[in-house]
Amino acid sequence: MSEMLDGAIRRVVVIGNGFAGAENQSIGLVRALGLSNRFSLYRVTRPQGGINRWFKWLPVSIHKKLDSVVRRICGNSRFQSLNSNIGISNVLEADAHSIALMARETFYKDGPLLVVASGRDTISVATSIKRLASENVFLVQIQHPRFLLNRFDLVITPRHDYYPLTPHAQQQLPWFLRRWVTPWEPPGRNVVLTVGALHQADSAALRVAASAWHHELATLPKPLLVVNIGGPTGNCPYGVDLAKNLVVMLQNVLWSCGTIRISFSRRTPEKISKILIKEFSTNPKVQIWDGEGPNPHMGHLAWADAFVITADSVSMLSEACSTGKPVYVIGAELCTWKFADFQNSLQKQGVARPFTGMENISESWCYPPLNDTAEAATQVTAALAQRGWTIRAQ
Repeated sequence: MSEMLDGAIRRVVVIGNGFAGAENQSIGLVRALGLSNRFSLYRVTRPQGGINRWFKWLPVSIHKKLDSVVRRICGNSRFQSLNSNIGISNVLEADAHSIALMARETFYKDGPLLVVASGRDTISVATSIKRLASENVFLVQIQHPRFLLNRFDLVITPRHDYYPLTPHAQQQLPWFLRRWVTPWEPPGRNVVLTVGALHQADSAALRVAASAWHHELATLPKPLLVVNIGGPTGNCPYGVDLAKNLVVMLQNVLWSCGTIRISFSRRTPEKISKILIKEFSTNPKVQIWDGEGPNPHMGHLAWADAFVITADSVSMLSEACSTGKPVYVIGAELCTWKFADFQNSLQKQGVARPFTGMENISESWCYPPLNDTAEAATQVTAALAQRGWTIRAQ
């Protein structure tokens, strides 16, 4: 016991769920803490294939038990393997008992363990690690876990997750539903509120991306307008009408652009992408990324002079609004509930404006960039200090 270290955190376990949007938030926080070379990624996986798509609302542990029962009854031939749709094959399955055991056994040699998790599916494993090694682990949960926030040392979540508590939201809810909509109480002392999502697009990452994409993007005629198209969601629905409106708006601002680069996400419906491809594929000023080859997203963040982004993606908007460059949003008026609140917060802070098609893209404007990831890291460091622990950055 006399060899106990100075309470410095030198290693991180990231608990992921296989979704880039969630895992990028955890890794972005780790980067901001200066521990990007000191983390291990573990992943909570759900059974895939067959009827499993109907069970995604269940807790992961129950889903796996149900899948096991169904396989014994029906056989495996109609089902894909457990990890078949998970992106990285060499990522270890997150096992709370083994991670907690590692934290306890190595505490006096390697110091406390920082655990960072993001997404609903990670909550059970993350809280089990904390329960099994409470004296050796500091647990940060990104995205609101809905209830029992005292299970976590720190919760990092966007401010709009607390929209259901506002008078405006309460008026929208029938009285008999109010007790079922979370969160149920205002943020406590262990909650850190952000404007948007955490991400990895910090200044160091953008410098690397600027160098990597210099040959392809630096010589393009300026200004460079990057258009990022996501996909409709339940709270930000849109269809071909928005795509057609976007076409008209882009045509109206084309005169003020040197180059327009259009990118689609994996969520973009083909009926939407086809409209833009048909209209702009032969225009010499417009380039469309077809999904082949390296993803230019980070290069676009580094080299763009302005952005047009669909309102559905909190992640893409958060990244773009951290650059200090003009960000225009299309479809914000279609968003509902807390996502409408998010759009309103961006506009009130002056970090994003509605895209109207009346803009002169060569006329730039600026604002204090969103700095959620670095600010959240500062709060993590302060919370660790209250426990007598520090970050030993690389």
